[in-house]
Amino acid sequence: MPKSPQALLSMPPAAAAALRTLGENLAIARVRRRESQRAWARRLGVSVPTLIRMERGDPGVGIGIYVTALWLIGRVNALAELAAPAQDQGALESDVRDALKRRAVRSAASLEARLGRAQGGPQDAAKGGAKGRGKARAAGREGKRRG
Repeated sequence: MPKSPQALLSMPPAAAAALRTLGENLAIARVRRRESQRAWARRLGVSVPTLIRMERGDPGVGIGIYVTALWLIGRVNALAELAAPAQDQGALESDVRDALKRRAVRSAASLEARLGRAQGGPQDAAKGGAKGRGKARAAGREGKRRG
């Protein structure tokens, strides 16, 4: 008997329970279709003992076998939705936290800039003065070229 990988031995209880439920549901689907274990195993391309292990939710059974069983019952499309980014609550919560941090950083600087512009503070005067001097210099250069 081959050694089980450490990942299979230390599987979280919730994941093991979900896999058992999937196996049981696949077994129910087979029985409802009035398929024998031998016929179903042949359609999956596995031995009857492997089918029995899959229906028990054995984590050592390859995911490809589970996917083929889902395909046989017409549920393979549901597989893609399991890890869809839109359903990944952990990542979505992280994105929201990151956005709030960025917003908090930007808000303080943005607020100061808005207050400075609204009050006509020294920043606006410096900008206007620089623009005015720049225009005067350009006009002076034009005059020198013409004359």
